[in-house]
Amino acid sequence: MSLPATMQCIEISKPGGPEVLVESERPLPQVAAGQVLIKVSAAGVNRPDVFQRQGGYPPPPDASDLPGLEVSGEIVACGEAVDQWQAGDQVCALLNGGGYAQYAVAEAALCLPIPRGLTTVAAAGLPETTFTVWHNVFERGALQKGEVFLVHGGTSGIGTIAIQLAKARGARVFATAGSEEKCRKCEELGAEKAYNYRKEDFVSAIKEITKGANVILDMVGGDYVQKNIRVAAPQCRIISIAFLRGAKVEVDLTPMMLKQLVLTGSTLRSQALENKIRIAAGVRENVWPLVESGKVAPLIYRTFKLGEAAQAHQLMESNRHIGKILLEP
Repeated sequence: MSLPATMQCIEISKPGGPEVLVESERPLPQVAAGQVLIKVSAAGVNRPDVFQRQGGYPPPPDASDLPGLEVSGEIVACGEAVDQWQAGDQVCALLNGGGYAQYAVAEAALCLPIPRGLTTVAAAGLPETTFTVWHNVFERGALQKGEVFLVHGGTSGIGTIAIQLAKARGARVFATAGSEEKCRKCEELGAEKAYNYRKEDFVSAIKEITKGANVILDMVGGDYVQKNIRVAAPQCRIISIAFLRGAKVEVDLTPMMLKQLVLTGSTLRSQALENKIRIAAGVRENVWPLVESGKVAPLIYRTFKLGEAAQAHQLMESNRHIGKILLEP
């Protein structure tokens, strides 16, 4: 296959609002050993992309400075020591950056086949969410069948996958969201009950019908930190993956000792490659069959053209969306 010398991409011209995302042209990236070059069909738009655009989430030293942490598309070139893929394979992949472009480099070990029954474009909404949920809810949180699982931000890309995956694996699922429409969507996806945090006290409501949550996935932070401790059952695992309401809070930790709680958290991008490879294997073994059976699916809210990246970020920051936002080169 003859490849172009250059590609269109989206650069962050300077830290700031969505308007700092500008269309540009760059040389085609080169693959190193163990990597593949993907002709991008679609790229996922994620909250970390917004943080990077604002200047608060710099890429690792060895990563592309372009935003974009997940893509789907066709492999068009393979580096040395790549034997599991070949040119022409359709994949989706987790990236360290560089997804907002016509072509992107991925570690071969972090590519997964497009699940049967799913379009290549829709598959771009899977890697960041499934890796995040599998690692945090099932590896770190060790959620078991029959346990009570609470996810905040239930209609985010991560939240929609977390609800479906926890339900499919036999947990009792509860969620919070910011409107009646979003709460109903959480329940359609498998939540036993979703609570509008603007109107309802989810702590007392959940404790009325359960003994408390066994695993909590929190991307809100702020005053939710204390609320999570209050709604937690004994030996609950509380996992933080973002702090949209702030990371600095005053908290009474006495219940943490009395209930023997585990407070933990993680980021995905900064993890060692060997950890990501382990997570990828877990996703392929445990999540992909559920996607192919139709029990778990990425919920695609809207797809923008690559040059409309600023509008995509405006939508994400408005919090109006339900599910994933994608870019198509």
